Amino acid sequence: MSDYLFEDFNGVNPAEWKQQIQVDLKGADYNETLLWKTEEGITVKPFYTKEDRTNTKVNIPKEGFNICQSIFINDEEKANTFAIDSLQRGASSIQFLAKKEFDYKILLKGIDTENITIYFSLDFLSSDFIKDVSSFINSEKCYFNTDIIGHLASSGNWYSNLKSDHDQLEEIVNNSQNAICVNTSIYQNAGATITQQLAYALAHANEYLNHFGSSVANNIHFNFAVGSNYFFEIAKLRAFRILWDSLLSEYNTKATAHIFAQPSLRNKTIYDYNVNMLRTTSECMSAILGGANTVSNNSYDKIFHQPNEFGERISRNQLLILQQESQLAEAQNIADGTYYIETITQQLAQKALEVFKQIEQGGGFLKQLKEGVIQRKIKESAKKEQDLFDSGKLVLLGTNKIQNENDKMKQDLEVSPFLEVRNEKTLIQPIIQKRLAEKLEQERLKNE
Repeated sequence: MSDYLFEDFNGVNPAEWKQQIQVDLKGADYNETLLWKTEEGITVKPFYTKEDRTNTKVNIPKEGFNICQSIFINDEEKANTFAIDSLQRGASSIQFLAKKEFDYKILLKGIDTENITIYFSLDFLSSDFIKDVSSFINSEKCYFNTDIIGHLASSGNWYSNLKSDHDQLEEIVNNSQNAICVNTSIYQNAGATITQQLAYALAHANEYLNHFGSSVANNIHFNFAVGSNYFFEIAKLRAFRILWDSLLSEYNTKATAHIFAQPSLRNKTIYDYNVNMLRTTSECMSAILGGANTVSNNSYDKIFHQPNEFGERISRNQLLILQQESQLAEAQNIADGTYYIETITQQLAQKALEVFKQIEQGGGFLKQLKEGVIQRKIKESAKKEQDLFDSGKLVLLGTNKIQNENDKMKQDLEVSPFLEVRNEKTLIQPIIQKRLAEKLEQERLKNE
């Protein structure tokens, strides 16, 4: 390319930029005015240059991302019909969610399981059932969301007990592909910082590597929830791939991280609920540009309505617009070479690695879960975020800022959008996933 337009201009180094900015500030302090520090302890500068590039290689998938439709199984025939319809309308992947065993032959009838990526998120543990489903599909594109540690973290109990759960998981691993999931969305939806999410994801996965050995690495995949901090969420997924490669190098093995991403529920609201579409669009973009293999969107009314055709169609179309009209079909590596994102990616990875090392020195992730250390750390982070929301410094439009007083929701709640307190004995303190707006929304509902 010709330098004709630029040959008369001299290059400007960072020091000269900073000097000019200082002049324009007219006496205001540069550090206090233009630098800000995140909850991760990362200082964000007002500008970045090529000197900030890290040139760190990130193993981003080369093929485009999957658009995933999530379907809860109440009736196998209806779920099958919805899945086929979703695939015909643009989805390229399906996630089936179930609380009990189902007739998988009816469920999968007419679905090309050789070419369509299928995820099973099962709220129960049955090695025999999973082996049967895996054998029936017999495809490397089938993923099981089997996460006994994640279940312990979120519920406070094993499915049965430590030994039985590990024995069943071993049976599943020996007879199925892609059988272990590390569900890191638990930590994000509970209020963990990005650094904590990355460190806990790595330590969580390391428990499986320690138990089953390095050969299980190819059997592990990851679920991430993506929040609203746009650039940092892009960097989060990229940083995790760096961390995963680094951890596996210690085991002298390699395996590409398969990432399934969904928007966070923590910042979603029942009032002015259409804003949820803006939030999820931004979060899906972060997931795509961060290099997620599969992205499943949440409908704008997920937290207060039963699943419905309109909401699911809108959420799927959001992804189709990003993929087709915004031309992000194969944009996972678009952040390569971006000074800002490369810098925060490296810093997030470094800080998360420090936390990971502390966890391992403390006896590992399971031990710290049982001692309540992980729960306490997340609670501390969640409280800071909640305080920012309550004070109005963290803004959710239509909820704690610019409220529409005519917005009434009491008669529109088909399901409870609030945390339900369970009175049951638990082995450990569960990690509580809770939305930021719950207390404020409950007060508004009372006053309707």
